Amino acid sequence: MAGEDKARILIIEDEDALRESLKINLKKQGFKVLTAADGETGLEKALNKSPDLVLLDVMLPGMDGFSLVNALRKHSDVPVLILSARTSELDRIVGLESGADDYLIKPFSVGELIARVRALLRRTQRVTVRDRLEAGPLQLDLVSRQATLRGKPLSLSPREFSLLAELIRHQGAVLSRDLLLSRVWGMDYMGDPRTVDVHVRWLREKIEDNPSQPRFIRTVRGVGYRFVPGEEAEDADEEV
Repeated sequence: MAGEDKARILIIEDEDALRESLKINLKKQGFKVLTAADGETGLEKALNKSPDLVLLDVMLPGMDGFSLVNALRKHSDVPVLILSARTSELDRIVGLESGADDYLIKPFSVGELIARVRALLRRTQRVTVRDRLEAGPLQLDLVSRQATLRGKPLSLSPREFSLLAELIRHQGAVLSRDLLLSRVWGMDYMGDPRTVDVHVRWLREKIEDNPSQPRFIRTVRGVGYRFVPGEEAEDADEEV
């Protein structure tokens, strides 16, 4: 998202007049707008059209807003602002615990709505920065758990992704096998610690031009591994 005014907002609202009013006012602010008049269509667009934020009514035909958020959260972390005439504290709690990020009670002013939309988008932009890792030609999206090398997708298992992320987070530092086991496999792991070596070998086969002479994941004899973000003059260590 280049900027909050270029954000794409999905309005899921069954009341025609309100949906159209929201659309007009958001477009005046420079936002791109998608709309849906029922829960099923709204969920489909939320999953397939990649909006940057969802404005969601609670009382919808077909699928209510709370159920929609629950279903959406299984696949997406897009920020959701619930718009509802329900004013009880319990309704607000249910809305937020279902996975929504904010709750705005109807009727509301356009000014307050725009302020909350901008606040959520700013928060999302900050989180997005923190949720991406970059090291040379490697990029990891920690939200979608997708990795790319020179712009091309990498096919990594969940464990391989977690191991690579841990190495990149601490690039330049030497991480012992025991530390990697506790961070990636968990403190309760009771298996063979050499599983780290196996997963490193698999990672090298996927990210190194020459796995036998790795540029990125270097072995530190008798200790563990160090991630080097780019080409360095020093020779790669031999694996122990």
